[in-house]
Amino acid sequence: MNKKEISEIKKQLTPANCNITRICGCYVDAEKNKKTELKEAFLSLSEEEMFKYFEIFKKTLSGTLGKNLMNMEFPLAEEKEGGKHEFLMKLRASKLKDDALIESFYDKIIENYDYPENYYIILVHAVYDIPGRTSDGIDMDDASEEIYEHLLCSICPVKLSKAGLCYNAEANLIQDRIRDWIVEMPENGFLFPLFNDRSTDIHGMLYYSKNAEQLHDIFVDEVFGCTAPLSAGGQRDSFNMLVEETLGDDCQYDTVIGIHEKLNEIIEAQKDSPDPVVLTQSEVKRLFEDCGVEDEKLETFDNQYEAVAGEKATMVASNITNTRKFEIKTPDVVIHVEPDKVELVETRIIDGRKCLVIPMEDVEINGIRVRMGGAVRNPRKSLSNILGCDKIFLPNMKYKRLVVRKIVVKQIVLKQEGCNSWRVASFLFLPG
Repeated sequence: MNKKEISEIKKQLTPANCNITRICGCYVDAEKNKKTELKEAFLSLSEEEMFKYFEIFKKTLSGTLGKNLMNMEFPLAEEKEGGKHEFLMKLRASKLKDDALIESFYDKIIENYDYPENYYIILVHAVYDIPGRTSDGIDMDDASEEIYEHLLCSICPVKLSKAGLCYNAEANLIQDRIRDWIVEMPENGFLFPLFNDRSTDIHGMLYYSKNAEQLHDIFVDEVFGCTAPLSAGGQRDSFNMLVEETLGDDCQYDTVIGIHEKLNEIIEAQKDSPDPVVLTQSEVKRLFEDCGVEDEKLETFDNQYEAVAGEKATMVASNITNTRKFEIKTPDVVIHVEPDKVELVETRIIDGRKCLVIPMEDVEINGIRVRMGGAVRNPRKSLSNILGCDKIFLPNMKYKRLVVRKIVVKQIVLKQEGCNSWRVASFLFLPG
C-alpha cells in the first residue's frame, strides 16, 4: 500500500463514511489474564465512544511508510491449509461473529505479544464499497465494482492516569483526582488484507509499530508467519557497515559525501510519488558504481550485502540517509550541515594535521552574534598591540613588564609585575 491508498482507507474512519460493521475488544492485564471483553455492532456505540475509537484506528494507519508502517507479504507456506494466513481469512469471513475464532485470535496475541503492562486489543470488521474513479481522480459512487472487506486491529497500552488535583463542579471545590485506567494510542496494529491498486490483495498485510525500532519480530512471526523487515535504525546501521566494508581503506570523506548526495538526489526526484523510495540489492550496488567505487571493490559486494542486510532485503532510502542535514562527527566536535551546503565544509592538511575547514560568516555563540576578527584576549600582550598604535610613552613606568586592567581614553589602569597596587597612568600616542 502507498500513501494515497492508506489515506483513502483512513477517510472512511468518520461518522459520515463509517463502514465498520462490528467491534470486538479484550482487556489484558500485566499477568496476561483476560479481564473483560467487548463484542457488539459498532454503530451501537455512543457517539462519544465512536469518536475515540476512530482516533485510535486512524493512529494505527499513521506514520512513515517503511518506518512505522510496513507492507508485509505472507510466505506461501502460511497460505496453505492450517497456516496463519488461512486463520486470518477465516476470521475475516466470520465478520467477527464466531466467538471461538475471536478467542483463539486473542490467545495468539496474548501468548506472543511481549508487553509487561496492561493493554487493550481492539479488532474491527469493515466493508468498503470502493467507488469507481475517473482518469482525473474524481470518485464515482454509482460505479462501484468491488468491495474491500477487511480487519483492522489496534493494540493499545492501558495506563493509570497521573495523580493530581481537580475541580469538582458539583461540590464546587478542588480535591484529589480519582485515578483511572486510560486506554492510550496504539503501540502496534495491522490492517488485513492489503488495499493495493484500490483493490483487495489477500497476500499481504499492513503492519504498524509506534516505535520504529521495536517491531516485535517474534510476535510478527508467530501470529502472522511473516518475517519482519529490518527496522529503520537497522537499515541505517547495515548500510553504514556495507559502505565501510566495501570501500575499506578507500572510505574517504569525499566518497561518503558523494554517496549521500546521490541518495538525496534519488529521493528528491521521486518526492511526488506516493510510494517510498526502496532500494534493492542491485540498486545499492549501482549507487556505489555511480559514485565512483572501483570494480575490484564491488567483486564481493553481493556476499557482503546478504551477510549484513539479509538475502533479498531491501532498504528504504529515507531510512539510510537524512535529507534534512548532514552530520559530520569527530570524537570532540559534531557538525550539522544542510545538504545543499555540504560543499562549504572542506578537508585540508594544516600544519601536518587533517582539518575540517568551514567559512566563518554570521557566527553566533549560544545565540550571541559575534564579530570574527583578530580581537586580543590576552591582557599580557604588548600595549602596542592592545591599543592598536605603534609607539606608546608612559612616564615613570617600565614599558616591558606591565599588567593592564583597563583602558580609558588616554589613561591606563596598570601595574608593574610583582607589584600589588594598581595605578593610573597617562599615555601619549607618538607618531611612528
